[in-house]
Amino acid sequence: MIVEKRYPDCPFIARTIEIGGMTKPKLIQELQSRCISLNTYAEQLLGDDRFTVSETKYSVLTVELSVRDLGFTDGATTERIFAKAAELGLALCPLELTPHWRLQYLDQTEGHSEAEAQGHQAPSGSVTVASEPLSADDDFPKGFYLRRIDGVLWLRGYRADRLHVWNAHDRFVFMKE
Repeated sequence: MIVEKRYPDCPFIARTIEIGGMTKPKLIQELQSRCISLNTYAEQLLGDDRFTVSETKYSVLTVELSVRDLGFTDGATTERIFAKAAELGLALCPLELTPHWRLQYLDQTEGHSEAEAQGHQAPSGSVTVASEPLSADDDFPKGFYLRRIDGVLWLRGYRADRLHVWNAHDRFVFMKE
């Protein structure tokens, strides 16, 4: 029997991210001024009244790891991924973390172009930020992920229903409790 290492005894990336301290319009303006590209789902999330920002600036420690690093060698649903992360002392991130992280994480590895991406799967080189969805509606975006394609930094929203299975190599970011 092969036992793979899982968090915290596996490779992971820890980062301290500063969030808060900006109004929502200022945060969106900052993304635009830094030429961060947004997809329609990201625009929908940012424009929703339920997307809120903290007036107070604070720092959080994030942990980036793969679905495999959580112990799922064949992938898993979002619910199973989030539950296992919680068992391991990791928490969901506030939704506002991702736009702030995008502004601070400028050296992301280049992913493959859209033409090479497979439908209904996380794109190559993307990092999904684990957060509580604003809506249970499957047609509403569930959260954000980050990409870098052809040198362009992206803040993108995604949709996934509760049956969606993430691949073992897909990468997530959680907060350290």
